[in-house]
Formats: sequence, C-alpha cells, structure tokens
Amino acid sequence: MFTVDPSSPTPPFEQLRAQFVDAVTSGELAPGERLPTVRRLADDLGVAPGTVARAYRELETAGVIETRGRAGSFVSLDRDPIRQQAQRAAAAFVEQIRSLGLDADEALQITAAALRAQA
Repeated sequence: MFTVDPSSPTPPFEQLRAQFVDAVTSGELAPGERLPTVRRLADDLGVAPGTVARAYRELETAGVIETRGRAGSFVSLDRDPIRQQAQRAAAAFVEQIRSLGLDADEALQITAAALRAQA
C-alpha cells in the first residue's frame, strides 16, 4: 500500500505522510481503521523506525490519525464534515508549504497573518 522512493528529493517521512493523507482522503483508509505499528511498517518499507514515527507524529498533529496508547494508532474518528474538510485543507496546505521549502514556524506565521487579514 505504501512505498518509499529513496531516489526522490522528497524526504521519506514526507512521502509516507502524503500517502497516508491520500489514503484517508480517498477512503482507502477508513475512520477508525488501525494502522500498522511503527516498527512493522518500517520493516515492511525498509526504512528507519524514526522515519515512520515522524510521519505518524505529523499525521497526529494534523488530526489525520490518533494514537490510543498501547492500543496503537488509528485513522481519526472525527466525523464532523466541516472539520474533515478543514483537515484535508490543512494537509494540502502542509504539502504545499513543504514543496516550497518553508519550515513550520514560517508557515504558521503566514497562516496567522492571513487569518488576521480575513477577520
């Protein structure tokens, strides 16, 4: 389901993050579906566990997945359609920001300025 292209200029964690977002957005991964463990997915893909862990952390921060302690990580159960749309927009924004080479702090400053301008 997921692949990592070592020759790609996109970092492996970002490749995984984008693939997870696409799978959730398309419905390939359903709300509540359990995700593979970090170690298992890292082994399957031949990448370091830290690579998968970073992708999972970013997905959790974006609200795409949730971690339930020892039970594991799951696709977020948020069924509010407005919130889902906002999560998709945020994920697309993150993808665009990363492709532009901006860091998270700068992206947050730009976003905050845009929200203030719209108020």
